[in-house]
Amino acid sequence: MKTLQFRQAIAEAMSEEMRRDETIYLMGEEVAEYNGAYKASKGMLDEFGPDRVIDTPISELGFSGIGVGSAMNGNRPIIEFMTFNFALVGIDQIINNAAKIRQMSGGQFNCPIVFRGPTASAGQLAATHSQAFESWYANCPGLKVVVPSNPNDAKGLLKSAIRDDDPVIFMESEQMYGDKGEVPEGEYTIPLGVADIRREGTDVTIVSFGKIIKEADKAADELAKENISCEIIDLRTVKPMDSEAIFKSVKKTNRLVVLEEAWPFGNVATEITYQVQSNIFDYLDAPIVKINTADTPAPYSPVLLEEWIPNHRDVIEAVKKVLYK
Repeated sequence: MKTLQFRQAIAEAMSEEMRRDETIYLMGEEVAEYNGAYKASKGMLDEFGPDRVIDTPISELGFSGIGVGSAMNGNRPIIEFMTFNFALVGIDQIINNAAKIRQMSGGQFNCPIVFRGPTASAGQLAATHSQAFESWYANCPGLKVVVPSNPNDAKGLLKSAIRDDDPVIFMESEQMYGDKGEVPEGEYTIPLGVADIRREGTDVTIVSFGKIIKEADKAADELAKENISCEIIDLRTVKPMDSEAIFKSVKKTNRLVVLEEAWPFGNVATEITYQVQSNIFDYLDAPIVKINTADTPAPYSPVLLEEWIPNHRDVIEAVKKVLYK
């Protein structure tokens, strides 16, 4: 094992796959000369040259469309958005072309493309730069949605995403790029659609994904001091979702808390809640509790932002609620 930052794991995954397959290229704003807005493509221009590591204008709709077209013609593009907030400018290409071309062409074209970049909040970036769109993309048939929470998963899942023959939305976080973690020395991949049991427990299941799962970790550590045992499931892939892993855990603990950094109406936590109550309702000993942001745009004020975003205290309160403590 070796220790890598999250950004280094991303760069390694892309570089290893580009060495393996010449049809893969990286395109986006500042990915080349600047080594990436978050240094997640550091050194790649020097190794692969400007034909495969391509700086673009500020034109998400344009370079998303170029990526989709080239994927239909045999390439495997990696399209980087400086943030998925900016992907809204190019979302027509993602939803109406990338996600639908296999069906609309009767299987004549597939679209092996990865759209990657940071999602959700990252400090005082205010309302238009602090949005989580996982549930938006997961709602669209034809897209796979991946949200890793650590360097090991980031590398293994990104390699699988690049090799996938369908479009994959790969969502990171500005606040995770500096995170360090152990990563295997050799070649490895992590299959899409398989959750990770991040922590085993017996009293309550906590399901989460992405950077917000760290709050679940903090809560579980605190609750352990009170002899409350939490099982934490990291979804890793939002779609396809590993529902069976959730069901298996809830059958053991009989209680479920879902933690997600997203607006509360119609999100990933909502779908998990529905799947559990409709498939294994009789195993529940308490109503499911889901924890989300406030139902407002993200505030700029640090005091308001702290109240807006879920934290470990919210998780502790939810766990005690389902345990009737």
